[in-house]
Amino acid sequence: MGAPRDPEELGATSAPVAAELPASTAPGAVHLIVSDLQRSLAYYRQAVGLELLGQDGGHASLGAGGRELVALIEEPGASPATGFTGLYHFALLVPQRPDLATWLAHAARDRVPLVGLADHFVSEALYLSDPDGHGIEIYWDRPREAWEGQVAERMTTLPLDVDSLLGELDDPRSATFDVLPGGTVMGHIHLKVADIPGTLAFYRDALGFGLMARLGSQAAFFGAGGYHHHVGANTWESRGAQSPPPGNAALDHATLVLPDDTARDSVLERLERLGHLPQETAAGPIVRDPSGNALLLAVR
Repeated sequence: MGAPRDPEELGATSAPVAAELPASTAPGAVHLIVSDLQRSLAYYRQAVGLELLGQDGGHASLGAGGRELVALIEEPGASPATGFTGLYHFALLVPQRPDLATWLAHAARDRVPLVGLADHFVSEALYLSDPDGHGIEIYWDRPREAWEGQVAERMTTLPLDVDSLLGELDDPRSATFDVLPGGTVMGHIHLKVADIPGTLAFYRDALGFGLMARLGSQAAFFGAGGYHHHVGANTWESRGAQSPPPGNAALDHATLVLPDDTARDSVLERLERLGHLPQETAAGPIVRDPSGNALLLAVR
């Protein structure tokens, strides 16, 4: 297909490290800079299947079941952020395997271009790219008991069994699709970073994620509560790179949702103690990883 392989396509190694973050910690909405808001809205609504939750000038909010998952910020004429750190993809987690099958049937019927299909042992996943080059994954998780405690040894990439997946549907040709199911959530975010050692020090030691798997100096995967990964990070296209300058269609910030103020205060104290000073904003504190990727620390 011409696109670089996702680092998740390599075999994962390295034993997990216990996390300090509460098990209920999870990613929230990603905020993306786009070059043409109307074009992006059409794509995210028609191709991806998100619902428009609100729009105000050059800003729009999209989601599923009333939950915001993607926020778009228009910067007319912005260029795709290639050659920089930033977003590799964000991953929308659908509740059940038939939901993924229904989306794949829609993509085939409505000619939505895909850039990859994969079986990761922990999940089955479909990959696509929005008009500005922002990577998107749509996936479902296999039951947790099938992979818990085996992530480091077995998370990998195999060819997706498309026939088996579409076999979840009575007739893929007539399966209706309007929007993603209401239970869809932000399953994980995958970031382009400049190096792995600094990324480990930030996401594991400062934020408090568990290291679930590591691909040498190429990638690392972090999770809370034993989840296979809430954050992925790789140097596949970004080793030694800088964060994108203004004028690029890039990740503005991702969101990490903590269960309560006490949990957030604990994370903030640890970050500040290790020299990662947050920026206070109207939405809440934002902290940047060593590669310049911004994370909003939110609470439920």
